[in-house]
Amino acid sequence: MQHCKLISYAIARPGVILLMLAMLSGSTHVYAQDSSKPKPWYENITVNGFLSSSYSYNFNKPDARKNQLRVFDVEDNSFNVDVVELSIKKDAATPGEAGFRFDLTAGSSIPRVARSSGLNIGDLDLQQMFVTYIAPVGKGLRFDFGKFVTHLGYEVIEGYDGYNDNESRSFLFGYAIAFTHTGVRASYPLSDNVTASLMLVNGWDNSIDNNRSKSIGGQIAVTPVQGMSLIANAMYGPERDRNNSDNRTILDFVGTCAVSDLVTLGLNVDYGTEQHAAASGKNAVWKGAAAYIRLNLLDQFSLSLRLEQFEDRDGVRTGIAQRLRGLTITPEYRPAEHFILRGDFRIDDSNKSVFVKRGELTNVQSTVSMNAICVL
Repeated sequence: MQHCKLISYAIARPGVILLMLAMLSGSTHVYAQDSSKPKPWYENITVNGFLSSSYSYNFNKPDARKNQLRVFDVEDNSFNVDVVELSIKKDAATPGEAGFRFDLTAGSSIPRVARSSGLNIGDLDLQQMFVTYIAPVGKGLRFDFGKFVTHLGYEVIEGYDGYNDNESRSFLFGYAIAFTHTGVRASYPLSDNVTASLMLVNGWDNSIDNNRSKSIGGQIAVTPVQGMSLIANAMYGPERDRNNSDNRTILDFVGTCAVSDLVTLGLNVDYGTEQHAAASGKNAVWKGAAAYIRLNLLDQFSLSLRLEQFEDRDGVRTGIAQRLRGLTITPEYRPAEHFILRGDFRIDDSNKSVFVKRGELTNVQSTVSMNAICVL
């Protein structure tokens, strides 16, 4: 009886049935088109942002209102917009794909210090700008062509895809290694746990080479177990202006280990030499180590500690032959997604009187700073 009613309804109202069939047919057709049609190129591009602002106070009250031997946190008793970063990129993930990355930074500290020679545009910096191609070789041989941040060191030039546990940067970050390189970089996954990289670049922080020779760099990154990373880095080549023969060598080791959800440990060791760079004409040597511990005490609160020592035996990196030591404590509070508040208490010590205190020189410098970060 029910079937008879449906048949009668269909005969009496054929237009309704036809409309329903048309809608069903049309929706199926649209779905098939969407599932097979490739996405427009612009939908594969991502835009991210990063902003860091800070205030620093030096208990030595230096006359010039400058923190000595610091990298980005140089200004004393001043509010600063450290950096604003805009990053535009298209990722390349599989063999045969191409992509790019473009990072534009502006601000009163980071762009001034980290920019490369030959690319001076005031308080702006093109921190990274490279194109990527993954060649269909084995698991995929990745090539990056352009300017990119260095592979050396534990700490990074902060941006949307990574920031350090401490607000201030270590002596190793500032004086043992480079900030960026310009050239070509190749990387290949040797296995699920090992990746190797090799690069040929202008040198340290040179968008335009300052001599006729190039520098080579390499990296082996190993993740032996989940939560542990071991990275060995090296770089070799002449770096001084119009000098093609006196080579600079840097050996760099970085290790991290997530002991648990509560504790993460880190280690950075550097050893550098440069031929005939010392005032005596002998080879210059610098070396150092930094240890890190991060405690995730609460869901929104962490505490980080850094201990470090840097020895500039011949004074070629800091301007004076000395041994530097530092202790940094950084509380971090995350009140909302994408928003971080950090403090930073730091004590620097040297075996020489290199820090200014009310017009005189002393061997100790203490600072405190506040830092706000927005990551998008």
